[in-house]
Amino acid sequence: MESILKNSKRLVVKVGSSLVTNSGAGLDHEALANWAAQIAQLKAMGREIVLVSSGAIAEGMQRLGWKKRPRAVHELQAAAAVGQMGLVQVYETCFRKHGLHTAQILLTHDDLADRKRYLNARSTLRTLLELDTIPIINENDTVVTEEIRFGDNDTLGALVTNLIDADALVILTDQKGLFTADPRKDPAATLVQEATAGDPALEAMAGGAGSDIGSGGMLTKILAAKRAARSGAHTVIAWGREPNALVRLAQGEAIGTQLVAGQMKTAARKQWLADHLQVGGKLTLDAGAATALRQGGKSLLPIGVTALSGDFERGEVVTCLDEMGREIARGLVNYSAQETAKILRRASPEIETILGYVDEPELIHRDNLVLL
Repeated sequence: MESILKNSKRLVVKVGSSLVTNSGAGLDHEALANWAAQIAQLKAMGREIVLVSSGAIAEGMQRLGWKKRPRAVHELQAAAAVGQMGLVQVYETCFRKHGLHTAQILLTHDDLADRKRYLNARSTLRTLLELDTIPIINENDTVVTEEIRFGDNDTLGALVTNLIDADALVILTDQKGLFTADPRKDPAATLVQEATAGDPALEAMAGGAGSDIGSGGMLTKILAAKRAARSGAHTVIAWGREPNALVRLAQGEAIGTQLVAGQMKTAARKQWLADHLQVGGKLTLDAGAATALRQGGKSLLPIGVTALSGDFERGEVVTCLDEMGREIARGLVNYSAQETAKILRRASPEIETILGYVDEPELIHRDNLVLL
């Protein structure tokens, strides 16, 4: 069996708390250096990598002298604020040795639920990847409350996978993968080498939370794989202490549990856009723009839009009509209705002059557009 990562170019790698800390006693600098070295090898192989790393709270606990993970949100926030400094500092030092730049991204659920912030986060991450930089993402534990927190970085990893249209999510943990039963209790348990993400039987196999340092267990990983599959991304759950695990996976070796998405990445995203029952507004296109969308697979530029209706915001789904009023496409718009009204029929280089800024040269990027 071959690894599903062999042909995956854009990867989200999630590393759990147990793998970046010394059993909760602060950060394991050697382990972080190892992840950086492996990711550097993946970069040399032409892969794009986003790293979702736990460890801030554990590092903060160590610095504050706390032996047990607190339950109070304000104490978790304080530990995260203290620990985030050390986590990012160590990663920056480790990656710099390989000539790689890093960037820190802190997210909350609200950031991805809000349409404008969703597009802003997406644009920032895609730009960082174009700049050959390693984004290091963590939940923004310094400001979260129970209502908005992701709850675990497995879920965060899946949401980021959806956000950037990654090909695969790699969840590195302290278990060798998903077993048919808890191997710590059942000696007859066997490793599930491959299954379909979202299969209900997987959730029945998954056990409870693991260590007292992290907040996720195998169930959160199974649910994360299910979520990642919604955008067509595969998931691998593997033991993080497996020597050179990331590189071996990228080279095609099957390690851990492979959870295969049920549909292709492009089809999944397009289906998500097509299934929006409510649209924020309508854009009427001239004949040239309609043809460019239908036949050329192009993005929609402001110059090709003749009229608009609706009071939509940046990030909303809008429908595209041809000159006869027939719906030909839907997509996520990069500018609000008010902004679009000012730049329609104008060339993209004029956007900054008209608005005083430019978010994107396209009104709707082809990656965020589906033909109907």
